[in-house]
Amino acid sequence: MKIVVGSTNLIKVAAVAESLLLYPHLAMAEVLGVEAPSGVSDQPKTLPETVQGAINRAKGAFKDCDYSFGLESGLMAVPGTKTGFMDVCVCAIYDGVEYHLGLSSAWEAPKAVMEHMLKDGLDMNQAALKAGLTNDPKVGSAEGLVGIMTKGRLTRKEYTKEAIRTALIHLEK
Repeated sequence: MKIVVGSTNLIKVAAVAESLLLYPHLAMAEVLGVEAPSGVSDQPKTLPETVQGAINRAKGAFKDCDYSFGLESGLMAVPGTKTGFMDVCVCAIYDGVEYHLGLSSAWEAPKAVMEHMLKDGLDMNQAALKAGLTNDPKVGSAEGLVGIMTKGRLTRKEYTKEAIRTALIHLEK
């Protein structure tokens, strides 16, 4: 079995590979990452845009494989939050016919980060750097801002795995 991830981000590819180990019918799959465009903005600002980005990545990665995975993180409006938004990861699994979607838990970034994202048009990596929360311009390819904010209790990889596991509900045997 071959599974293609629509990303070359090693965190995303590892999240898929590690998640599949929990599913006997998928555990032996070959997993590889390929570049697949999201077709949405670098920093999606709505849940529909984030879902579309994951779907586009999954569809773009579906070549000579059994399943393709698209992963996209983005913002969604959440009433009652300090900033009005939370970040969520969407996983879209494509089998060549239909999509199987899952979401991670959602979390709220600090106000300074959200201001840079919403007012300056920065993505979360750039906004976290500009807000002085990290020195790593590619924090999203490491622990992620969620990892920094939770002091490692929830990393970008684990947060991504949540979305993968909820999408995999549709492929349970």
